[in-house]
Amino acid sequence: QVQLVESGGGSVQAGGSLRLSCEASTYTYGSYCMAWFRQGPGKEREGVARIDLPSGVTSPTDSVKDRFTISRDNSKNTLYLQMNNLKPEDTAMYYCAAAYDSTCYLDLSPKRYSLWGQGTQVTVSS
Repeated sequence: QVQLVESGGGSVQAGGSLRLSCEASTYTYGSYCMAWFRQGPGKEREGVARIDLPSGVTSPTDSVKDRFTISRDNSKNTLYLQMNNLKPEDTAMYYCAAAYDSTCYLDLSPKRYSLWGQGTQVTVSS
């Protein structure tokens, strides 16, 4: 069974950068989308950015589109999230996920994703 393992989280000051990685144990064959989500303390899980497969078209949310970049290296079965100019409000647990239903092309709702990693914590101090 495919597993997703995130890494790269940590503590940074505002304005800093981090790159998150999400390695799949095997090729996520059959997935239509992969995405990054986050969940802050006391908040609902929200979508951060999505990459459609196999096209590679990316869809970041408005709050991060000028700062975060999602990408994928198929040769390494790895999904990335490059985060620049981090802000305290970016503090959250970050999760990667894969969707096996093409309705994932419609939006960035967590309900469309069936495979999840365990998460990696990002903390941004002011």
